[in-house]
Amino acid sequence: MEEAVLLNQTTSVTYFQLRGLSVNQKVQMATFAMFLIFYILTLTGNILIVITIIYDPWLHTPMYFFLSNLSFIDVCHSTVTVPKMLVDTWSEEKFISFGACVTQMFFLHLFACTEIFLLIVMAYDRYVAICKPLQYVTVMNWKVCVLLAVALWTGGTIHSIALTSLTIKLPYCGPYEIDNFFCDVPQVIKLACTDTYIIEILIVSNSGLIPVVCFVVLVVSYTVILVSLRQQISEGRQKALSTCAAHLTVVILFLGHCIFIYSRPSTSLPEDKVVSVFFAAVTPLLNPIIYTLRNKDMKNALNKLMGMMERREKK
Repeated sequence: MEEAVLLNQTTSVTYFQLRGLSVNQKVQMATFAMFLIFYILTLTGNILIVITIIYDPWLHTPMYFFLSNLSFIDVCHSTVTVPKMLVDTWSEEKFISFGACVTQMFFLHLFACTEIFLLIVMAYDRYVAICKPLQYVTVMNWKVCVLLAVALWTGGTIHSIALTSLTIKLPYCGPYEIDNFFCDVPQVIKLACTDTYIIEILIVSNSGLIPVVCFVVLVVSYTVILVSLRQQISEGRQKALSTCAAHLTVVILFLGHCIFIYSRPSTSLPEDKVVSVFFAAVTPLLNPIIYTLRNKDMKNALNKLMGMMERREKK
């Protein structure tokens, strides 16, 4: 089988083999069912949020514009890894071509980095809304929102291109087994048949530094916001606290994975796969739950959308 995967010991690998989460068949079946349910709920929840925000004119505000971007990213982010994992559950030989592996890494980091930048922008939006409410309409106008959206997607693209370029330039001549259920940079560069110390340092300084710096910035931002909330009336303060709590929950869940995986050299830990499951399948599902269950405006808009759909069905 190895001869079919490797051209020879001096040329590049044409395929990688994913180990998956477990070799136990019962565990694989349970994992398949869990991931399938999570994926369906992720698609349903996030797509419903996007449709609701588009449908309801009361939600045509900067905060919900960025929230719709977050939901779109979560749909794309989970789609990069979960469908392949579901298909591989039924396969003993979980092969992925070198090109498909590179593509998966590119889009994985594109959506992950874009989401990190988006969380920063969402924190800035809340900061202006809470700390400088009289200037909010001027500062966060639609031109600024569009420019911020373009900037965060551009930043994510540049980051992903740089990281993927570092990976594909390495020589791969075996082994070819990736200890995960999807391709990611730390696991792939371990398979390079050359010294990758410098590359690992570059990856840590890139993918590791971005989430750490962003996490610090976000914590400082929300600390300033919470201090500012002490001077506001109780009703407005309660709504702002609820929004900030939702944002902080997403920040901790998402950036926690990025810091854990990318802020250290490419060494495997037993916890890596568990953290990867949360990153790929759980966090994209929790985002719509967190934002809809804790947000009165979203719940009202969803109820109106459901009511409209029911009336159409009766007609």
